[in-house]
Amino acid sequence: MSYVTRGRHHSRDDRYLTTRITADGRDRHPVEPGRYRLVVSRACPWASRAVIVRRLLGLEEALEWKPYQRSGAPALYPPALRPEIDAVNEVVYRDVNNGVYRAGFAGSQEAYAAAYERLFRRLDWLSARLEGSRYLVGDTITEADVRLFTTLVRLDAVYHGHFKCDRQKLSEMPVLRAYARDLFQTPGFGDTVDFDHIKRHYFLVHEDINPTGIVPLGPDPSGWLAPHGRAALGGRPFGDGTPPGPATAAESVPWPYAQGPADGGTGTGPAGSGA
Repeated sequence: MSYVTRGRHHSRDDRYLTTRITADGRDRHPVEPGRYRLVVSRACPWASRAVIVRRLLGLEEALEWKPYQRSGAPALYPPALRPEIDAVNEVVYRDVNNGVYRAGFAGSQEAYAAAYERLFRRLDWLSARLEGSRYLVGDTITEADVRLFTTLVRLDAVYHGHFKCDRQKLSEMPVLRAYARDLFQTPGFGDTVDFDHIKRHYFLVHEDINPTGIVPLGPDPSGWLAPHGRAALGGRPFGDGTPPGPATAAESVPWPYAQGPADGGTGTGPAGSGA
C-alpha cells in the first residue's frame, strides 16, 4: 500500500462510521455492558485516545457510556470548559495530530515544508501555553490533554525520524517534555503505551517511506520515568475523582526497562506517579 502520492500533499480520509451506540438504540446498537468489544492497534494515536479514556473512566467492560463509569471517574469534558476544550482540540488535531502525517506523507518538498512549519509553530504555541499551566484547559486532565499526549509520546520514537519532523526532539523541548512525562506517569496514560508496537507498526507498514523494513532500536524510553517537576504548577490530575486502578493482566503493557520513582511516585512502573 502506498501512503505517499508524489507531487501532492497528504489528505486524510475522514469518512467515518455514521452509526452510533446509543442509550435508545436508534441505530440498532443499544448501550449494553458486555455486548461490544473494543479492537484497537496500540500503534495508532487515535485508537490510543480511546484506550486511555476507557482506562481513566473505568469502562473496560462497557466501552464509552457515563452510567457505567467507575466510581471516582474524572470529568474529562466538563460542560463549563467545553468551548475552550473544543477550540484547543481543533488546532491540535489540525496542526499536530494530523500535522505529523501531513509532513510524513507529503509528496513534495513544498507540501512537507508547509506541514513542518505549521507543526512546530503549533508546538511552540503549546509550549508557551503550558509553561505556567500544568494542563491544557483548566487545572485538571481533560480530553484536550489526552489528544495531545498521544502525538507527543510518539514524537521521538517515530515522527522525528520516520516522518522527518526533526526541528527538535521532544527531549529538546523542556516544557513539552516535562508535560508529556507528567502525563505518562499518571495512571491510565503511560501504562497503555507500547513503544515496541508503535515502532514496529510505523517502520514496517509504511514501506514506501521505509522500504528496508528496519525498525530502530532506540530511543531509550527509560527517561519517561524521570522526575518532571510539573506538580509545582499545582492542578489536580483527576479533579474530584480518583486515579484508575492498575491495568488488568490482559491489558497490561510490558515494561522491561529500569523503573525508578518519579515525582511522588512509587517506582512501580510507567504509572507510578499520580501526583
